[in-house]
Amino acid sequence: MYNVDVTLIKLIKKPYFIKRDKILNKISHKGRTYFDKYEQIDAMLTRTLMNEHGDKKVTIAHPLINERDKVENIVFDYNGRDPEKFWHRAQLMLREEGFLNFTAYESKTPGHLHLYIHKGHTTLQEAYQLAQRLSAKLAQKLPKQWKMYPNPDLPRDFNILNLPYKLYKKERGSSWSRHM
Repeated sequence: MYNVDVTLIKLIKKPYFIKRDKILNKISHKGRTYFDKYEQIDAMLTRTLMNEHGDKKVTIAHPLINERDKVENIVFDYNGRDPEKFWHRAQLMLREEGFLNFTAYESKTPGHLHLYIHKGHTTLQEAYQLAQRLSAKLAQKLPKQWKMYPNPDLPRDFNILNLPYKLYKKERGSSWSRHM
């Protein structure tokens, strides 16, 4: 049963992507070759499919860029060894930058996190710039052990993330700001 609260991140549910066991496409982008194992399904992501993902029968990914080139979330894909330290530093930095709503989820690999920063209808170019700026700012405090999404160096269909498996921590509202 998929019981992760994804309403916190305004998930784009159409289209969605299913990981296959074979390479489906070979894509050249900016001088690099990418091998795509995710099949795009042009239908709505249903609760049944999310349950199959939660039971680890299939791997389902969601896009970060909608069909109108708008982005709802900027995402840190943290793949380091100390998620608690990353969360602490990232939340301090995000608060300082004025972001009040962000949520971290655990991915399939223990200790790896997807930190969604809820930005709302942001143009694609603005999202690219914001992701790079936030990454550079956090890299001043921590060794860089993450990728940022959306990423202009990747093909558009590679700006996807697997559905989260478990809520790690969330930050909502400005209740903390009165203490500053």
